[in-house]
Amino acid sequence: MSQQLQTARQYHKAIRDILLKEWDPIGVVEIPEAQDEYDSYVPQIYGLIIRREPVEKIFDYLWWAETKNMELCGNRKRTESVAGKLVELAKATS
Repeated sequence: MSQQLQTARQYHKAIRDILLKEWDPIGVVEIPEAQDEYDSYVPQIYGLIIRREPVEKIFDYLWWAETKNMELCGNRKRTESVAGKLVELAKATS
């Protein structure tokens, strides 16, 4: 496996874990059948992270997913925190 592919897989797993364990706007972390609920958001977030986009862009994407796509009220404080953690992934692997 190439180093680039291995790095991408590590990012995807880390992003998936953060979305499921830290963000989880619909509360599926304890439901084994729903562990892939947020996987469709991972590629977009991965792209934002590897392009070193600012935390605001990651927040905007998560906020859109939470409030527009899922049609929830949203938890701004939690979403801001998760966006910050996602940005830290890029710093941790630089």
